[in-house]
Amino acid sequence: MVATLLHEVPLQGGDVTDGVVRVGDTVRRPASTSTPAVHALLRHLEAAGFDGAPRVVGMDGLGREILTYLPGRTGLRLESVTDEALAGLAGLVRRFHDATTGFPLSGRGWDGGSNDDRAPEVIGHCDVTLENVVFREGGPATPYALIDFDLARPTTRLFDVVTTLRHWAPLADPVDRAPLLRTVDVGARLRLFCDAYGVEPRERRRLLELARLRFHRSYAVMRTRAATGGNWAKMWAGGAGERIRRATAWLDVHEDELHAHLV
Repeated sequence: MVATLLHEVPLQGGDVTDGVVRVGDTVRRPASTSTPAVHALLRHLEAAGFDGAPRVVGMDGLGREILTYLPGRTGLRLESVTDEALAGLAGLVRRFHDATTGFPLSGRGWDGGSNDDRAPEVIGHCDVTLENVVFREGGPATPYALIDFDLARPTTRLFDVVTTLRHWAPLADPVDRAPLLRTVDVGARLRLFCDAYGVEPRERRRLLELARLRFHRSYAVMRTRAATGGNWAKMWAGGAGERIRRATAWLDVHEDELHAHLV
C-alpha cells in the first residue's frame, strides 16, 4: 500500500532492464537471478571502502531491489570524451577491480556471458557503457561511479578493460560511433586508458586478440539471448549483431596501427 504512494521517476538509458525508477534518494530495480550475487558484491565494495558504486538498501514490497541513488550525469557529451575523462575512468575501473580482491570468484549465481579463457582474477563490471558511468555535476568532468552491475561476473582484468574500451575508445566501426567519437584517434585512446589503468606490457600485447575473441563470443551470446525475446530480441532486431560484425571487420583492417600504439 505504501509503495503505491511513492513518487516514482522513470530512469532511462539502459538497454536490457526495464522498470528502473528513482524514488527520493533511492533507485528501485526489478530483481533478477543475479541480484543476490550483485548485492553481495556491492556490500563487499562498501566494506572495502570503494565509494564508486551504489549501496544496497534492501528490497521493497514489490520485490524490487532498493539501491542508493548516485547524483550526476551519464551518457555521451563533450566533456565525457576528453582525455581527462578517459584517464579518470581508467582509474575508476582499476580501483573497482582492486576493491573486489578477496570476494569469492565462484559459487554465486552470476548471469554469465562472454568471457576470457583464462582463470578469473577479479569481478568485472562487464558493461561499462557510456550510460553506466556517472560524472559529477559541475566542475571538471570527473567519472566517479559505476552503476548497473547486472552483467558483472568473475573474469580477468584485461577482459573488463576490453569491454570498457569497446565503448570508450571506441572499438567500433566509425559508422556505428556517436558523432563526438567518430573521428577520435582510437589507438591513442587505447594507450591512454592502458597507461592510466596500469595495464602491463604483456597484457597490452594480448588486448586486441582478446577484443576479437570478445566480439566473436558476444555475437553468439546475444544471438542466443535474443531468441528468448524481450529487450535482447529488440537489441538484436535493432542491429546489434551487425554492429559487432562491423567492429570485427574494422579491427581486422586497423589492427597493426592500433597494436603499434599499445606496444
